[in-house]
Amino acid sequence: MGSLIEELEPREAAGRVRVEELEAEIAGLTARLEGEKQTWSRLRITRETVAEVITELSGQAPAEAAMSPQEPVAPEMRVVGAIMVPHWREGLTADALPDVYRDIVEVIADAAGPMQAKQIVPRIGLPAVTGKIEGTRGKLKRLVQRGWLIEDQPGRFCPAHPGPGGESVNSRNDKGSSL
Repeated sequence: MGSLIEELEPREAAGRVRVEELEAEIAGLTARLEGEKQTWSRLRITRETVAEVITELSGQAPAEAAMSPQEPVAPEMRVVGAIMVPHWREGLTADALPDVYRDIVEVIADAAGPMQAKQIVPRIGLPAVTGKIEGTRGKLKRLVQRGWLIEDQPGRFCPAHPGPGGESVNSRNDKGSSL
């Protein structure tokens, strides 16, 4: 029998090979996951856009469609689970928005000045990758169209309707937290 060190060297080499194989597998899975996330994001945005177009074609004003229960637009077409962003009007708060849109509005309301999509993405908990930035930019443009935000310069967004006294959305909800 050889020395203990000589016996451990082949086991160590085999362990290193297994680790390298697993790391390569993880890298491949990570790339596949990112591709699937981007596909999912594009499909979700497409579904939202199609739902908006169908709503507009049905003759309902977008604000009416957002407040009415989901019902078939035509006998053969049904919009299920469409996320609607209502037009801003007096008395309507960010709570009326779907979660991601509300997060975007709150981040911008809390900012010191106009923000770009690439600055907003990490603040709403998304990775700062091109797909997420572009998806967020689309949401920002939708919020501008619906009167929630303004685009003071191309690509720079700020609140269209600051809170009372110019305070931010979150500062009105703050109950003196120590954070």
